[in-house]
Amino acid sequence: MAKHEDLPVPIYDTLDPVYGVGTDKEEAERRFDELKSKFVELFGEPPEVIGRSPGRVNLIGEHIDYEGYSVLPMAIRQDTIVAIRKVPTQNILRIANSNHHKYPLCTYPANPNQVLDLKNHKWGHYFVCGYKGFYDYVKLKGVDVGQPVGLDVLVDGTVLTGSGLSSSTAFVCSSTIAIMAAFGVNFPKKEIAQLTCECEKHIGTQSGGMDQAIAVMAKTGFAELIDFNPIRATDVQLPSGGTFIIAHSLAESQKAVTAATNYNNRVVECHLASIVLGIKLGMKPQEAISKVNTLSDVEGLCLSFASSHKSSDPILAVKEFLKEDPYTAEEIEKITEERLTSVFSSNPIYLDVIKVAANYKLHQRAAHVYSEARRVHAFKDIVSSKLSEKEMLKKLGDLMNESHYSCSVLYECSCSELEELVKICCQNGALGARLTGAGWGGCVVALVKESIVPQFILDLKERFYQSRIDKGDISKNDVDLYVFASKPSIGAAIFKF
Repeated sequence: MAKHEDLPVPIYDTLDPVYGVGTDKEEAERRFDELKSKFVELFGEPPEVIGRSPGRVNLIGEHIDYEGYSVLPMAIRQDTIVAIRKVPTQNILRIANSNHHKYPLCTYPANPNQVLDLKNHKWGHYFVCGYKGFYDYVKLKGVDVGQPVGLDVLVDGTVLTGSGLSSSTAFVCSSTIAIMAAFGVNFPKKEIAQLTCECEKHIGTQSGGMDQAIAVMAKTGFAELIDFNPIRATDVQLPSGGTFIIAHSLAESQKAVTAATNYNNRVVECHLASIVLGIKLGMKPQEAISKVNTLSDVEGLCLSFASSHKSSDPILAVKEFLKEDPYTAEEIEKITEERLTSVFSSNPIYLDVIKVAANYKLHQRAAHVYSEARRVHAFKDIVSSKLSEKEMLKKLGDLMNESHYSCSVLYECSCSELEELVKICCQNGALGARLTGAGWGGCVVALVKESIVPQFILDLKERFYQSRIDKGDISKNDVDLYVFASKPSIGAAIFKF
């Protein structure tokens, strides 16, 4: 039997396999009908296919996927759907959004080689990422899809943007699979996960692949342990007595916009920490620069050092060889015997980081990555252990709390709103709570006993959201968009009606 990740994205002619039965299905039917009639209204013809991809919440394993470590996310019920029709008579991409007030119509040439203007950020860029990635990939695979043609596109998303629930990946994935389906091709899920990860680089974020992998591979009822190189997903059954509550801090995380000072800055700090560790642990500077990209590349050396001190913790090497004070560029260049601009000469995104970085905190970033990588496996081990449900939930909550502390103090990707929300969750009976997603805004995920979910949500509304409603930051009618419970949901799908 083929492994889950080797199967292609499923194609359905009904909504049932994705949206089930009952109110969720009725709501989805209404939404799809509206999307189709809006498409006809805008473009004069119905769509040929609709691609669908979910948002996700990462339960544990933050900022470690791009360092080569496993993560543990689950898909949520909120998703993005993208309707497409090929238009051979036109050579433009017309991309519309059902929320046209916030996202006006964008047009681009039907040219897969176009370069996106990243200084002038437009919402339609995410679709073009998928478009460019699709053509790159079919070319690589030697699949002939003919000359590029015009496309009419309509997008509808229910994943909150800037929430850390991966709205951008839901958009890029649903766009990519809709384009594939419009051209009559499909690939194994693991290839689509890899391809869509590459797609996001066109918009300037150095993504690690977690978001794309869970978006494509998720199964109803399971979180997934996602491993990389090669990408694979292992089902993780969560204890039934616990529910995850997702709550938005209302601080928007502008990942693509603030990349040089936040997200990509951390990627660079981890890269530099791994090179410096490699050199301190015996590699020649030139060898470390050419061979070491991530902290997982030097973990073996760190473990060898630890074992010579009767330990199995790679952080021992971090404590020994990386100082806690921030490094200046000059201090790192002394160790690497090469200018940072030359170390990263082939990566313009890294060069943008170096231009604005005042210094680099290598010790803290490496300590976070190594400790967080261990928490992911501890989480999975607890879930598959013989512990009682009560003990299991308590231990999972403890790991989530440790993870948040590490993200906040060592990785510094939190913000005051996230800190306030985590504190309220813990005071209100959450077993554990942590920021989720890239951070610097976005959401918190809290593990709560199933029995207290309604009361917990009410308390959050009162203690966190009410003051924001009073100030006019959000409307009372929208508060259910910002705080909700979610069980693990299904991954990407293609609809042909």
